[in-house]
Amino acid sequence: MAERYYAVREDLLPEGILKTEQAKELLRRGEAATVHEAAERVGLSRSAFYKYKDGVYLLEQAARDKIATLSLDLEHRAGVLSKVLGMLASCEGNVLTIHQSIPLQGLANVVVSLETSGLQGTLQELIDRLRQTDGVKRTAVVGRG
Repeated sequence: MAERYYAVREDLLPEGILKTEQAKELLRRGEAATVHEAAERVGLSRSAFYKYKDGVYLLEQAARDKIATLSLDLEHRAGVLSKVLGMLASCEGNVLTIHQSIPLQGLANVVVSLETSGLQGTLQELIDRLRQTDGVKRTAVVGRG
């Protein structure tokens, strides 16, 4: 199922979501050194912070953030990672970091951080293309920032 996003007016959001963004802002500005400190200062539990942190963005902040981190499970055979990297390049995604685990039971996990500011098409379109690539067993966005 494709991810869906909504723009929601602030006064309609639950308190936990609002406080999560406030805590993230304290961390971004360096006004809190740890998640524990930021959550405590805004009156939020750490578990609520971790529940919402990767899904809550100010609209103007989301427009500036152009890095996505993808996790892929690839079959352990020659050429699969090369195909994935070729596809990222053909879509104008700029690979910033890449980490591949040692293959276990025929699959290797690859985590790729990708600059998406020049991406041809949407990130979801890229994910859909990756999922259709021979040898790619799973693809997920694990972070944006």
